Amino acid sequence: MLILACKKGNSIAMETPERPTPVKTIDTAKKPIDTPKKAIDTVKMPTIDPNKGKQLNYLALGDSYTIGESVSTADNFPSQLVAQLQSKGLIINPPTVIAQTGWTTADLKAAIIASGVIQKFNFVTLLIGVNNQYRGESEATYRKEFKELLQTALNYTSNEKTHVFVVSIPDWGVTPFAKQSARNQQTISKEIDVFNAINKEETLALGISYTDITPASKNAAYDLSLIASDGLHPSAKMYNGWAIAVAAQVTKVFK
Repeated sequence: MLILACKKGNSIAMETPERPTPVKTIDTAKKPIDTPKKAIDTVKMPTIDPNKGKQLNYLALGDSYTIGESVSTADNFPSQLVAQLQSKGLIINPPTVIAQTGWTTADLKAAIIASGVIQKFNFVTLLIGVNNQYRGESEATYRKEFKELLQTALNYTSNEKTHVFVVSIPDWGVTPFAKQSARNQQTISKEIDVFNAINKEETLALGISYTDITPASKNAAYDLSLIASDGLHPSAKMYNGWAIAVAAQVTKVFK
């Protein structure tokens, strides 16, 4: 045995063996890796026109007063009618126009057949007869052919009588062209009135809308701004008046 002696008055402390610092276990276990989230498939839906099914299709039938002789397309009667209706909140597709300068009722009938247009329209305007009068054709022929054209217009609207709008013939007897011609202005005006009496009678007999723009057209006798540069046909200003009047009738049906 080993005995450790210490001197009197002195003490020797025993060294306590130093304890090793515990080593922290390193966590080497691999943590599970989060599965990356799959991006949500953003399938693009087809663009849906919110106005689909609300657009109205318009057919304009007539002669020079419909096609707009001596004015731009934007200023003719059908285009201005569309503009007026759009200003009232209606959505109108570009109009289909079957019209040409010089056409009579017979010419228009033949052109409609030749056009091959068979689709249905939401509404139709009809303005025809001035060339029947100009060529001296009979009132009986005009009545017969006008009635046939009314039925054609009805067919285009699936026989919806409230969707056809007839416009009277303007009085070209007050124009500078008429004044320079060999024809008597008063005779022209009287003949126009006779043809208008026929188209009005036949139109109202079927319960179809009739807009009489003839009295206003006579204002061209003293207001040349209502006449186009050719001295005969209506100007954009006159067509605007027609468009406003007819738009009021169309709006009653579709608003």
